[in-house]
Amino acid sequence: MRIKKTQAWWVRIPIEAARQHRSDFGQVRTFDAAILRIETEDGLVGWGEGKNAAGSAGSYGALVHMLNHEIGPMLVGRNAGDIGPIWDMLYNGSRAETAARQGHAMPQIARRGMTIAAISAIDIALWDILGKHLGQPVWQLLGGRKADRLPAYASGGWAPAEAIGEQLKSYIDAGGFGAVKMRVGAMDGAPHISAARVRAARQALGDGVDIMVDAHGTYTVAEARRFVALISDCNLAWFEEPVIADDKAGMAEVRAAGPVPIAAGESEATRWDFRDLAVLKAADIFQPDPAFCGGISEAMKIGALASAFNLRFAPHLWAGAPCFFAGLHLCAASPASFTVEYSLGANPMIHDLVEEMVEAKDGMVAIPDKPGLGFTVSEKFLEAHAQRG
Repeated sequence: MRIKKTQAWWVRIPIEAARQHRSDFGQVRTFDAAILRIETEDGLVGWGEGKNAAGSAGSYGALVHMLNHEIGPMLVGRNAGDIGPIWDMLYNGSRAETAARQGHAMPQIARRGMTIAAISAIDIALWDILGKHLGQPVWQLLGGRKADRLPAYASGGWAPAEAIGEQLKSYIDAGGFGAVKMRVGAMDGAPHISAARVRAARQALGDGVDIMVDAHGTYTVAEARRFVALISDCNLAWFEEPVIADDKAGMAEVRAAGPVPIAAGESEATRWDFRDLAVLKAADIFQPDPAFCGGISEAMKIGALASAFNLRFAPHLWAGAPCFFAGLHLCAASPASFTVEYSLGANPMIHDLVEEMVEAKDGMVAIPDKPGLGFTVSEKFLEAHAQRG
């Protein structure tokens, strides 16, 4: 199980024009991610994913360089099964030995952002390797799964008021979903425009479908409170990232302003950020992204925090296959999980990058049974879309 080599790629997959959407990120023309391959001396291969940008947008050149030239070489010769010690070594950096002796974290200064994204990719790949080595799915290594299928919600919803009902209904028809998520916030402009779209969605879907809304952190506190007041009678399942993640106190203010549960965390890294969300009473639902928060190891700790604070756990899974499959195993093993994000926008990083079919049936997604994370990367497809230079 000694690590022989690592290789990361910036994978950029074009999205056909007919399936592109526009949000506060602009027109989304490609799906991008940092995809990592770790190989051991005995031939086992694990796949990971790191994210340093929102959703599928952004540049991954610097993260891939870090994985290939700074962090990856540090792993060669290490036992791939030492997942926890490797995480701590990468997080604490030059003080790793001292931190290990003293029994508490002493992280390097640049511990957030890209560093954690790189650690996330490595951690996901190491869990994949360990599962394959032991012949067990990752959920078994995390303590077992509570179900072989889990409820999922359809994630998308960019259409204007006159078309949002039809768009969300098409999601329900596609996978039998009982819950859908739509985008609001800066993409619309003023809060009353987003509120009108939400009201149109509720009118079209009736009361039998859960509706979530996601502002991507683009409202001010005042705007978010205004939005909550305008849709307080629409029975929303949650209001996601109402304000910038840096303003946890402001998020707590929004949560206290109305009856809509607050979901947050896709922009947060490590258990410490989520501890602050819990202590400040800023969120009802934790949404760590496994490819950004610190990987599977850290996401399980975050799920435990959610359980300890009587909150719920619904990872952010608008991502590529390694992150999405990691999320399936996390949700299967976490007592605080209750739903899986299933992207209904174009996502070739899930559906084309791997050989397995990923689908929702009757609003449910199956939990993989194969060893490791349970997917097979099409290396030919990856090679065709890997960026050079």
